[in-house]
Formats: sequence, structure tokens, C-alpha cells
Amino acid sequence: MNKREVRQLVDKLLEYQKAYYVDAHPLVSDLEYDRLFDELKRIEKSDPSLVFPDSPTLRVGSDLSNDFPEVRHTIPVLSLDKAYKADEVLSFFDKNIKKENNLLSFVAEEKIDGISMVLYYENGLLVRAVTRGNGEVGNDVTSNVRTIGSVPLRLSEDISIAVRGEVFIRKEDFIRINKNLPEEEKSANARNLAAGTIRRQKSEEAKLVPLDIFCYEGFWQNEDEGLSDHLHILKKLKDLGFKVDPDLAFFASTREKAENMLSEVGLSGDAYSFDDMETYIRKKTEERKDLEYEIDGLVFKINEIAVRNRLGYTEHHPRWAIAYKFESPEAVTKLLGITVQVGRTGRITPVAELQPVFLAGTTIKRATLHNQEYIDSLELALGDTVSIVRRGDVIPQVEDVIEKNELGNNTYKIQHTCPSCSSQLKEEGAHLFCPNRDCPDQVVGRLVFFSSRTQMDIETLGPKTIRELYERGMLREIPDIYEARYETLIGEPGYGEKTVSAIIKGVEESKNRPFKVLLSSIGINDIGKMASSCLVEAGFDSFEKLKSATKEDLLKAKAIGEQSANRIISFFSDAKVLEMIDKLEALGLHTSSEMDQEEKIIPDENFKDTLWCVSGSFEHFNPRTKALEEIERRGGRTGSSVTGKTTHLLLGTGGGSKKETALRLGVKIVSEEEFLALLGMKNEEKKEGQLSLF
Repeated sequence: MNKREVRQLVDKLLEYQKAYYVDAHPLVSDLEYDRLFDELKRIEKSDPSLVFPDSPTLRVGSDLSNDFPEVRHTIPVLSLDKAYKADEVLSFFDKNIKKENNLLSFVAEEKIDGISMVLYYENGLLVRAVTRGNGEVGNDVTSNVRTIGSVPLRLSEDISIAVRGEVFIRKEDFIRINKNLPEEEKSANARNLAAGTIRRQKSEEAKLVPLDIFCYEGFWQNEDEGLSDHLHILKKLKDLGFKVDPDLAFFASTREKAENMLSEVGLSGDAYSFDDMETYIRKKTEERKDLEYEIDGLVFKINEIAVRNRLGYTEHHPRWAIAYKFESPEAVTKLLGITVQVGRTGRITPVAELQPVFLAGTTIKRATLHNQEYIDSLELALGDTVSIVRRGDVIPQVEDVIEKNELGNNTYKIQHTCPSCSSQLKEEGAHLFCPNRDCPDQVVGRLVFFSSRTQMDIETLGPKTIRELYERGMLREIPDIYEARYETLIGEPGYGEKTVSAIIKGVEESKNRPFKVLLSSIGINDIGKMASSCLVEAGFDSFEKLKSATKEDLLKAKAIGEQSANRIISFFSDAKVLEMIDKLEALGLHTSSEMDQEEKIIPDENFKDTLWCVSGSFEHFNPRTKALEEIERRGGRTGSSVTGKTTHLLLGTGGGSKKETALRLGVKIVSEEEFLALLGMKNEEKKEGQLSLF
């Protein structure tokens, strides 16, 4: 066969695969498909130059081991805001409908209980399949994802696109496979089996598990090719060869309008009016047990892309979508008291003080109450018996009042004076705020946030130390961190010469943090690490450029919506902020990317193909991010926890439970001295507790 004839055979087999795996309408018998497939394998084996990059034979997998390298995502891969009651979804509907004067519609999709995946296509060819990871970086699992029959290897158009989807296994297949596995290899549920399969070391083994995928979002490389609403995106994904969940629902102002819009796009689905939302949730909750696959909730999305772009994203989730979860862990206890916290932005948050109760693996003593509106909705009073849940299994929250108190206490009311500075609180929407920028709790909150490990990483300035230095009058604003005379503390209780020296050293080292880290640390609401990176990538690589940026300029940056743009403009219009930035620049901090010093990778065989975790404190790596930087500079990778893939644990003083995990998993434990040797440093090369390498 010549190349043209082989191409025709490949195209025919791809068409048959799509009909079988995506459309569920086989065009030929299994016998005929296998005959053609075996013919293609024979041709490719005899002449490897005839193997096309989208050949169906690639789905068979390989016996070569995968190493799943880390890949940076080029699109926002965020979590979703959660709702656990229909009222919360209804509130999401109402709030956005009012904003858009009723000119809005919503798509509801099943929240598949599987593995989030991003498929990257270039010129129509699948080039990468990447797990969600931490939202910024995921693992490349392309070889295993290629074995999934419903994943197109080539699209029907030569376009470049990133597609989000959920990989899963059907209940029936999970039961059949799990039943035949040895006891030690059995999976707790279908999701775990799917996750394990996606990370099989050999893709020929992944091929043996019948994984499937539903795709639900598309991001075009050429933004001009993007579509006006989500319905058209789903239809386009279908036309390109992707499998989308057929059980979607569409909500408009009337059911008739919803039916017409579905019909115009050519999608099947259930049409509802806005008033039918609770009916739909009840229906899906009842149907859940009868589905062929596991779902753990429903996802409601604003349909109109222009509205999505205006709303933008927070650091953690898009503002234009919400996930309704069917259930969450719950416990019953008594409300002993309510304390009020003042955040770094002045926001007031009431916190429930609870009779300790065990829930989802931990003892809960405190839980959030959000705001006065939430307290009022529960008619919550001191002494009430309440149910608490852990939202997303993380944040404890008072859910409901089970039994009213016998003390006659009425619904709790938050005092309208700040508990920290006694200023009169102001209402902004559903929340109360302290307007006093010099409020002690706000000042301390800003300083703690700036110095925290995830921001400027001044490890020697923890929350307790910052509070003490504030009370001594040494710290009031961020520049004070760099101007304070810490040496005057020597001799004070808890401040020996060594402690003070460590504080000074940590503060000085933080001056070298890159501009994007400083940008995310100075306290702009909703502008965290991801948004800061997006701003820098969009050309806003200095404070000077951000000062003069217009809303239209800022909206061109990824992950920056209208609300975030307004907050950035407001922030840089504040005279005190501008004064702070001038001081930081004079103090030598990196107020532009031009000041950043790019570290070059130093190839080192000692670190090749290694994955390190760092735990404890160190004499020569303070903060310990210095050790992480040295590992990454030499070609090694780093992680925040010890897992089966971790190769080395760098263990300092007080390493905690990570040492036990490393011993159990057989991970090599490296001391600071051994690590110095790996870096090529000797004892005599140390000078005053600092490596000459730095």
C-alpha cells in the first residue's frame, strides 16, 4: 500500500471508532473492524514510515514505562464554587439574572465522579493529555489517555484547542473488574479505579480497563474562533468528534424559550424555566442511583460567554459556575459561643465556637457562619443544637438548627462596632466591613499574609512574631518589615541573638522574590498567584504599568474579569498604596520583572529523574524554599508531600510525620549534610551559616 491508501484506511478506522465509542452506533461488525485493524498493524510493522500520528493502533498502548512528566497548563484549570442546598443554587441564579436584566440562560450538566483531564490539540492532532494537578501544573498522561476509545486522536477540523473533560468508568465495568482483582489491589470505588488506570506505568495495561470520557469545555487557541455561548461550544465539541454528556438541562426565562434554544443549536436535553430549578435537582437526585456511571452532583453554568468574561475568576473558581453537591459529611453538636474575626481586607466573619465533635477524621471546635444574613436565615442563637458539615470535606460550617436552646436566647446579632478598633462597621452587600485601614487586626492580617510561606516566604516572621512586633510598635505597614531595627530586640524574652539574626536574614533574602510573587503578596483582593502570573504574561510586568492600566487593558489578561480589573484600578488609585510601592522600590524589592534574576538550570546527574520532598528546619536553608530552589535548578522536581513517586526526602530538624511515611514507602531520606555533599559543597566552604553558592 502507498501512503495515500494507508491514510484512507486510517480514516476509515477512525470513523468506525467514533461511531462505536462516541455515537454508540457501530457501522461495521466487530469481525470486520478487527480485520481492517490487523491489516493496518501488519502494514505499519512492515514499513514504520507509514505510521500516522493519529493511527488507531496507538490506542493499543505500549509496554514501555511512563514517567508522567509535569506540564504547565495554558488555560485556567480551577475548581468550582460549591452549593449543598437548592437555595444556594437559586441564589446564584437570582443574583446573576438580576444583574443581566433577565437576559440570561443556564446550562446544567451532571458532575461526573471521575478524573479531570485537559486534552490539548494542535492543528487537529492530540498532542497532550494532562491531569488537573494543582490547577497550574499537571501530569502528562497522553500515552494512557490515547487508549480511551472515545478520545479523538484527530479532530474533524485542523484547529488548535484545549478541551476539559472527565474520565470515568461505568458502574458495571467497575464491579466486574474489581471483583476479579486480588484483595490488595481492589479499589474502594469507580473513581479510584479510573484514577489508578490513568496512572498505570504501562499503557498496554491501561488499555485493558474500559475508561470513557465526557467533555464539557473548549478553549480555542485563536480567540476569534471562540463561540458566543456554552450550548454552541458543546455542539461544536460534538461536531469535532468529542463525546459530551447527553443528559444536560437548559434553563431560560420560559420553558418554551429553552426548548427553542436547544432546538436551534441541535442538542438533545431537558428544557426548563428558571422556576423549575428545584424540580430538576430533585429529579436528578432520584435518578442518580440508576445511572450507568457515578455522579456526585450537578454543575450549573451561565450560558453566555460574554457574561462569563465580565464575571471572570477568583483565585480558586470561575464566578460564572457553581457545583451542587448531593451530600456532605455531617455531625451534631452545641453552639457554645460566637466570636467575630476581622480579616486583612476588613471583612467581618462570625465564627461558631462549638462543643468539640468528631467529623470526617478530625475534631471540630469551630465553624464558619459567613455573615449576619446567614445567621438570620438559621435563626441561630447561643446554646442551640446544630448540625455541621465540612464543605468539600475541608471547611466546617454550621448547616442547620436541630433543636433550639432552653435558655431563651434570641437570634444572635453581630455588634456593629469593630471588635479590634471599635470603628463603626459598614455594610457592603451581605457582609460587614471595618472601614479603618489602620485597624490592628487588618494591619496584622496584611503583614501575616505578606510574610506567609505561600507569599514572600519570610519563615522567621510567623503570625505570633508579627503580632508581638505590632504590639511593640515596630510594624505598622509592609515596608516596616524591611525598615525595622530588629537588633534592638536582642535580650528581650524570646529574642536571643540567634533568633534575631534569623529574622534579619529571612527579611533580607525575601527582597529577591520575583515581581509576580511581590504582586500577589501586597494584598489586592482576588489577585493571587495565578492572576499575578497572568498579568505579568499579559505585559503588566511592573507596578508602573499597573498604575496606568485601564480596565480595557486589564481585561485582555487571562483570568482577569471585570470585578478583578476594577479592584486592581481601585488599589493603585490609593495614595497610601502608591507610597508603599515607592518605599518597597527604594528598599530594593523587585517592583518589575526586569529586576528578577533568572536562575539557570544546572544539569546534575545527582538530581536527574528525582522527586524531592523537604521537611523540617535547616541551618543553611532558611527558609527551606532555598533547598527547593537548588533541587529545581539542578533538574530535580519537588513536591509538597511524600507519595509513592517521591524518590528523596530532605529531612531537617522536626520533620514530623513525613519521615514515617518515607520509611514506610522506602523513600531515601537525606540529611542536610548529605544534601550539601550532593550540591558539591564541603564543610570548609560554609561561611557564617550561609553557603557561598548563594
